[in-house]
Amino acid sequence: MREIQLNAADGSGAFSAFVWEPKGKPQAGAVVVIQEIFGVNDSLRETAQNLADQGFIAIAPDLFWRLKPGVNLTDKTEAEWKRAVGLMHRFDQDKGVEDLKTTLAAARKLPGCNGNAGTIGYCLGGRLAVMMAARSDSDVNISYYGVALDSLLPEFARLEAPLMLHIAELDEFFPAESRDKLLEGTEENDWVDAFVYPAVQHAFARVDGVHYDARAAIIANGRTAELLAEILD
Repeated sequence: MREIQLNAADGSGAFSAFVWEPKGKPQAGAVVVIQEIFGVNDSLRETAQNLADQGFIAIAPDLFWRLKPGVNLTDKTEAEWKRAVGLMHRFDQDKGVEDLKTTLAAARKLPGCNGNAGTIGYCLGGRLAVMMAARSDSDVNISYYGVALDSLLPEFARLEAPLMLHIAELDEFFPAESRDKLLEGTEENDWVDAFVYPAVQHAFARVDGVHYDARAAIIANGRTAELLAEILD
């Protein structure tokens, strides 16, 4: 893993992005890995490393840099949760999308990149991945347990690339009524594939997370790997 600096499009400064590269693969597609409310933490870094092990370039920008650079929290303590939720409420999602678009453009030009690039996001990042699907030229976008996705339904009409949604049936941050509204609203959209994982909670695929569910995570990650390979290789 190496750290690079990217200049924000609005001229407000530079932010860090962390890059993981596959071994023994001269050309690879790139995946922008979008953080949860806990920052580019150890769990997200392991997720990015797993993507590199699958043969992709992974790049994770520090989206909280305007609030507090270098956030690395877990879901294990109440104090960390309070800090993470506080950061989320102060975070400007539109500026975050602009930083992600900057990261995506940089990813396409990384040494060894074949020019193809997509996004994958978790929790808050799952919402931002959907926003990137609607607002950027990303080649593919994958959302894990994105929050309040039904409020983004008007943006789904703008999709021009595949979007995969991984949804937890018992997600306490995305109730059944909102989930059903999302599924109904995207049912006829050919760009969207949505999967609901029964009897699991929010963050079922968070590495070493409180609600990690091995079976659901393996199934979801397998679907993700297959789609990324199809689009980015």
